[in-house]
Amino acid sequence: MTAETAGYETAFVSCHYNNRDPFAAMSRLAAATNDLQIGPGVANPYETHPVTLAAKTATVAELTDGQAVFGIGPGDPSTLKNLGLTDERGLRSVLEAFKTAQQLWDGDRVSHEGTFEAQNAGLNFEVPGQIPVYVGGEGPHMCRMAGKHADGILFNGSHPSDLAWARERVDEGRADRPETRSSFELLAYASVSIAEDEAAAAEAARPPVAYITAGAAPPVLQRHSIDQARAESIGTHIQEGKFSKAFELVTPSMIEAFSATGTVETVTERINKLSAHTDGIVIGSPLGPSPEEAIELAATAFDQAA
Repeated sequence: MTAETAGYETAFVSCHYNNRDPFAAMSRLAAATNDLQIGPGVANPYETHPVTLAAKTATVAELTDGQAVFGIGPGDPSTLKNLGLTDERGLRSVLEAFKTAQQLWDGDRVSHEGTFEAQNAGLNFEVPGQIPVYVGGEGPHMCRMAGKHADGILFNGSHPSDLAWARERVDEGRADRPETRSSFELLAYASVSIAEDEAAAAEAARPPVAYITAGAAPPVLQRHSIDQARAESIGTHIQEGKFSKAFELVTPSMIEAFSATGTVETVTERINKLSAHTDGIVIGSPLGPSPEEAIELAATAFDQAA
């Protein structure tokens, strides 16, 4: 597999109801790779019951001989709105879901009443290895919660100012982190579009940047001087399935704020700036106009980064 050969360590599989089933994709990845860690990046606890979600991720652990990871977050507001689930989003539901998953993976039976219900639920198979939990999100409370309770955070950001802010919030949570917990990673879940043609890379970045812009909180939009009404309009078009209209509203300032886009040299420079505030970087969608080529170009950018 291209990513494994290029030296990537983990493959996070996107989870949106209107894309292909992520766990089916993970099953194929598990069969095609040997060393890659694999997991959802990120699932939410609303579309699928948290106990079932834990079982699905445990199955990935079994298929990969203990190489599973678990990315979980509050979900994309644009697509959750299509399912009538927007009001379910929140920190408590994410925390309860992954705490329950950890109990199940440890072989415990679980009864829970909170944002979801479970009565004496358990898994009928042994889960190999330890499954690290990465919280996906970018709000201040989610960052603090991840810093206190999770193994890491997948911070949906591609700009150094956003990651500098995230580091401060995460460290606030880590101040209350029990010493018995494992080490913690702040990972930039960056939207990367890399190609030899900078204009082609920017054009390919429009779809994911549209989703990111639509889901960005007002303070984030203000930090990058992005018009909130335009961002809301993008979100409305996405919800209505008018994707081309949504993508047309993406501006160069949005691409600059919410993606690492351009040639190997440009992306290398952005990686260096992000690395000052992070423990690692996830190369996220769209990768580039040619995804397979982009995987190798991004690996080159990482090798050239200081």
